[in-house]
Amino acid sequence: MKSREFIEGYSKLSKEDKLQFIANQSVDPEAFAAELMSFHHEDPERQKLFEEISENTISNFFLPFGVAPNFLIDGNFMHIPMVIEESSVVAAASKSAKFWLERGGFHTEIVSTVKIGQVHFSWKGDFEKLKGVFDELKKELLKSTEAITANMRNRGGGILDIELIDMCEHIPDYYQLKARFETIDSMGANFINSCLEEFGNALKTFIRIHPAFDSESKDVEIIMAILSNYTPGCRVRAWVETTFDKLDGIDENLSGKQFAEKFAKAVKIADVDVYRAVTHNKGIFNGIDAVVLATGNDFRAIEAAGHAFAARHGKYQSLSSVSLQDGKFKFMIELPMAVGTVGGLTSLHPLAKISLRMLGKPNAKDLMRIIASAGLANHFSAIKSLVTKGIQQGHMKMHLLNILNQMNANEREKKLAKKYFANKKVAYKSVKDFIDSLRNS
Repeated sequence: MKSREFIEGYSKLSKEDKLQFIANQSVDPEAFAAELMSFHHEDPERQKLFEEISENTISNFFLPFGVAPNFLIDGNFMHIPMVIEESSVVAAASKSAKFWLERGGFHTEIVSTVKIGQVHFSWKGDFEKLKGVFDELKKELLKSTEAITANMRNRGGGILDIELIDMCEHIPDYYQLKARFETIDSMGANFINSCLEEFGNALKTFIRIHPAFDSESKDVEIIMAILSNYTPGCRVRAWVETTFDKLDGIDENLSGKQFAEKFAKAVKIADVDVYRAVTHNKGIFNGIDAVVLATGNDFRAIEAAGHAFAARHGKYQSLSSVSLQDGKFKFMIELPMAVGTVGGLTSLHPLAKISLRMLGKPNAKDLMRIIASAGLANHFSAIKSLVTKGIQQGHMKMHLLNILNQMNANEREKKLAKKYFANKKVAYKSVKDFIDSLRNS
């Protein structure tokens, strides 16, 4: 790229001018623009849809859309769509699904589906007086949002409760309205935020006109009104279980019982060592994020909530646990999971809609179960590999094609390389040496 040129009002340019401006920063603007244009959808209307999802769009960024087949979840058989760039994630989920299909499949439980929103405000008045009239305030808050909540209430959701919280111990004159919501099949961010902004307006009006407060305590500063992406009250649990003897044969050097005990130790390490815990939990989100992306949900929010939940006891720990009792192995994860199946990108992105159709058009609770099962599947495969043959053997086998593509290998070279490395460890240098030897001969 050449030296960058400052631009004012980039967002106001046409799509073509945005692309051309960026291309002009390169050493070969024509080739640069052509490369980006090559990823545009051939259907202009479909391309326009993608462009309007986000801002300043000049091209499309492709990720593989894969399928992990043969999942049995709570007795329901399905094939799960996954969108992810990392080699071996889809393969690991598929292998785990097949393994547990013969051992009862995945089991899930919805713990709860409550979400939280907060109005953060500053006020110099008498908190005890505000507490004393809070029942009146709560009625006004609910009244102020009746129009917003009408449809949600008709579907069985809405505002469940509102609390008044004193936070002055941490910041002077700082208080919260903390509300609990049920949003049914929508993720609910826009709904919750709209309610909270009305709460803020209603709070200011209530204090200004209520006779309990003198003229010096009429002013309320609304700092912000926003939902929380930490959703410990919207939580799902998923597990697999079997007897020790049905784990025989996983590793030629371990009996089923020995494998289960070694597996349990690996999980326990993630409870006591934060360095291991982060990588341990990342293995769960490999599967979770892939399904969240495929269904048009917010993987950043789910990741943030999950990691916060992992630190709920004051130390970052494993999101999974193992029980070894009465000759049985039980492996479980439990974590927050705020997702939707209506509204937002789930109703807009054509591949997100296809993903939901593939899954049988699940409601939000069913999607929570599916996503958690995918996370558990990837997690099981990762730990199984770690405590047996090691993670790199399987991962690098899947990564072989990426390495070959980096080297611009042709189809003949790829075929020979796959055969050659079928029973050998894959590393970049060894693949390069093999390709070089083919080309030199």
